[in-house]
Amino acid sequence: MPSPILYFVFLSALALLTFASVKRIPEGHAYTLRRIGGHMRTLGAGTHLILPLIERVAHKIRLLGNVVEIAIPPSAANAAALRGRVYFQVLDAERADAVIDDVANLLRQRIPELAGDNAEEDYAARNLRLKAELNRDLRDRGLLVTRVQLAPV
Repeated sequence: MPSPILYFVFLSALALLTFASVKRIPEGHAYTLRRIGGHMRTLGAGTHLILPLIERVAHKIRLLGNVVEIAIPPSAANAAALRGRVYFQVLDAERADAVIDDVANLLRQRIPELAGDNAEEDYAARNLRLKAELNRDLRDRGLLVTRVQLAPV
């Protein structure tokens, strides 16, 4: 007959596994889970059951209120140095999962290309144009730029 300590260890392991199976995802977030075989699923806000030994959280994605600091030095294409912020939100966490780690670098590379040097364009108009062009680029990736605030330094 097994000893009481063995029962206690078994019940403790079972309780720990049960506790690890429950994930509470806060409002305004989404988690992407990866399985051992490479399968992926996305969980929205709420309480969910996962398979702790088979699935792991790949990304914890904030759906709203994401900010990227941008600093563009003066160059041949852009006579003035620009500094500011780009605000974006995640519309589709499953599509955004592939690029969520590199969004800041993607925006920092793309904005200088789009900014150009148009002396007749004021900064408010430039920011609106940048927002529209960035949304065209990022729409297929599940992201939406909500505001661009770039101003000369």
